[in-house]
Amino acid sequence: MSLEYQKSVKELAEKYGPENLVVVLGFLDEELVEIYATTLTLGDPSYSGSLAGVALRLKVYHILEPEVKDQIPEVVYQEQMGLAEITTGQEKIKKISKMLKEIREK
Repeated sequence: MSLEYQKSVKELAEKYGPENLVVVLGFLDEELVEIYATTLTLGDPSYSGSLAGVALRLKVYHILEPEVKDQIPEVVYQEQMGLAEITTGQEKIKKISKMLKEIREK
């Protein structure tokens, strides 16, 4: 995660309170999802950015998780994410969902 992005997120969390923010990721690379989610929840694991040692405890979800999907009108979701959901496959979506759930619970 870029240092500039970390700084922006930290400023937003300070302005609005982390309890009032939700992050929705769209990456399909599991490692990238894990790095972003960990950084936004528990702090920068590389200790190089604004979030080094700063646990914002933001709620981080993936656009393909049921919790997010159910909040989007079906027509819009299918138009924007239908192909991504099909090509990603349910097993990978379940794996990402499980990983994010574990990070949210930490």
